[in-house]
Amino acid sequence: MDSYESVVLVKPEIFVFNIPPRSSNRGYRAADWNLAEPSWTGRMRLISKGNELSIKLEDKNSGELFAKCPIDSYPGVAIESVSDSSRYFVLRIMDDNGRTAYIGVGFGDRSDSFDLNVALQDHFKWIKKEKQRSEEPASGPGLDLGFKEGETIKINMKITKKDGSESSSKSKLKSGNGGGLGVLPPPPGGKLPPPPGSSPAVSPAHAPKNNSTVGESWGEFTSATDSAPTQTQTSTNTNWVQF
Repeated sequence: MDSYESVVLVKPEIFVFNIPPRSSNRGYRAADWNLAEPSWTGRMRLISKGNELSIKLEDKNSGELFAKCPIDSYPGVAIESVSDSSRYFVLRIMDDNGRTAYIGVGFGDRSDSFDLNVALQDHFKWIKKEKQRSEEPASGPGLDLGFKEGETIKINMKITKKDGSESSSKSKLKSGNGGGLGVLPPPPGGKLPPPPGSSPAVSPAHAPKNNSTVGESWGEFTSATDSAPTQTQTSTNTNWVQF
């Protein structure tokens, strides 16, 4: 799939100059051009398409293409700064048949040339980072989060009842006819009931005189009435609801 073109920078006015051939390796000089009479005036657009970058010189009104300068590196031969000014550059333009020519371009404002420099540098810094990222080895084998054979997990979920309280989803053992191992709650008042088959517990004050039955079921107890006078005992047995 082809990449979409993206406009990186637009400058509404740029001047084009015919330049003489380079006479030495000292570089180009804008002072050698006829700066008072530019050959053409139009707008400049800096276009990126994937990793490709190019400068397009177009008519201000119609948008008709005047010249195109593909840029493969910066600094490089496709666009060079002149040695005597920061507002002028030399572009290597190319037609559809691959033929090349060199022209001079310049801006009326120094900030326009500064913006062009920054945009070119940022683009090629981005390309360099992307290349380094693609060449970096993998950090290691991917993290395996799948279950191994026979491996299980337990989840403890809380269930909200209708009254708003929460209970755990873990099952609890309950006592019943099936012989569960649950623990019965204590009786009211904190007293344990007598074992099955035994006679109900009575107050020592109301215990029968014959202690043989109590002794067989509960062991030997000392009646609180043994040391009490006979009269008191008789009164207690008669009116047992009094304490």
